[in-house]
Amino acid sequence: MSALLPAVEHETAPNPTHSIVWLHGLGADGHDFAPIVPELAAPGWPPVRFVFPHAPVRPVTVNGGMPMRAWYDIADFDLHARQDAAGMRASIEATEALIARENDRGVPDERIVLAGFSQGGAIALAAGLRHPRRLAGIVALSTYLVLGDSLDTERSAANAATPVFQAHGTFDPVVAPPRGADARARLEALGYAVDWHAYPMAHAVCPQEIGDLRHWLGRRLAG
Repeated sequence: MSALLPAVEHETAPNPTHSIVWLHGLGADGHDFAPIVPELAAPGWPPVRFVFPHAPVRPVTVNGGMPMRAWYDIADFDLHARQDAAGMRASIEATEALIARENDRGVPDERIVLAGFSQGGAIALAAGLRHPRRLAGIVALSTYLVLGDSLDTERSAANAATPVFQAHGTFDPVVAPPRGADARARLEALGYAVDWHAYPMAHAVCPQEIGDLRHWLGRRLAG
């Protein structure tokens, strides 16, 4: 099992019964989305532990080799270019270690939501769809599908019916909207239940998105 990544954690109440593991985007860290907790968490939710891990620091080719927190290297602005499959699989393994820690702390897989934004969303999808036990849900924000060529053979039957919340900005200059739409089409073709949302925004999150996600998460946590 991969070494455990450091993380920022917030509990909405003592003795959490559910967990949301949230992966940040390229160049950010676990603090990036931590401020969203008061906006996102609803009063009727069960106690939830939010886990915001820090990705490892690595050189990123597309940014001139500058070291930064990244879930994998990106070789070119063309996201169809060569993929850093080794980096992606290492991050999937690191995500599995975080899920295993939640299990050790008394939260079963079916009460864990795996979420991510941009590069973190790509890993959330890749890890969640391959996870061997059913999760409560997968959240993929402003992102795209990676390791898609092996998804047919590597995806887990346990998560074939796991709901997916996918959202994208219609003006996103970083991950072009067609990349998000392509991911949605691929997932739906494989039979996944994708709750798709598009918002008039760039590469970001917006209040309407947070409200929609709060409602969606409420159903997952109630289950």
